[in-house]
Amino acid sequence: MGGSYGETIASAFSGYANYVWSEITFQTNPWYANFFWFLILLSVVVYALELAFPWRKDQPKIRKDFWLDAFFMFFNFYIFALFITGFYALVEHFASNMGYSTDAIAIINVKEMPKWLGLLIFFILNDFVQWFTHVLLHRYQWMWRFHKVHHSVEQMGFAAHLRYHWMENILYKPLKTLVVLLLVGGEPSDAFIIHYIAIAIGHINHANIGLDYGPLKYIINNPKMHIWHHAKDLPKEHPYGMNFGISLSIWDYIFRTSYVPSSGRDIKLGFPGIEKYPKKFLQLMTSGFGKTPDEKTSE
Repeated sequence: MGGSYGETIASAFSGYANYVWSEITFQTNPWYANFFWFLILLSVVVYALELAFPWRKDQPKIRKDFWLDAFFMFFNFYIFALFITGFYALVEHFASNMGYSTDAIAIINVKEMPKWLGLLIFFILNDFVQWFTHVLLHRYQWMWRFHKVHHSVEQMGFAAHLRYHWMENILYKPLKTLVVLLLVGGEPSDAFIIHYIAIAIGHINHANIGLDYGPLKYIINNPKMHIWHHAKDLPKEHPYGMNFGISLSIWDYIFRTSYVPSSGRDIKLGFPGIEKYPKKFLQLMTSGFGKTPDEKTSE
């Protein structure tokens, strides 16, 4: 890969900007690999399910922070994608300059497997890495201060899925991306299918819908399990949190971080001191670089 690192980043960013525009204007190829309109359609469908089959029936149809989370959803989804585009480009540029390719350093090269098998392995490994990094966000205080933005949701709804601090793009996403590159050499062809599935599961997990999928709840994450992840009051046996699964719940059952003592329908959400925590977008985006207001008032 020729050119400087700066040129690589600039080219990646401009290429992604053009791609986003092609999504908005229905020019993607193939047409169904369109994250922008998929996100809108998915949100409409899940919101319709919330209205038709509300689990917490006393929760307003336009819940608290509905529009804030809707803004977060698009802000973070596309800022994340833009950052990852540049990160992938830098890693590939560096590897190329060192005489390697991302395929060559991969432990498992899913691109050489049958498509269905490569996608399945990519999904499982990608989800495990996300589970592990999610645990880190709760375990270390300096990471938790940024992750609190996601847990500042007090009424759960589908758009809460993508409410998170921009620093998670710096701490969480690149770590996940680098590990995935090392494990499987990057994304296989048709990886958008996996991303579609993960986004759909995440939307449903945060929605006001009472699902647990029966016996499959021990494999697939679900709203009745994930609601406990957002519990305001943590049990003594899980002081740093529980139910860290993203798409799959199996990791929590394997590593004993699962906790579903009851339906959780009416539990309080957030964290101790949330009453003092920032409420507006800019305040949320600039929090975390030191003690947050809820910590200061508890001293």
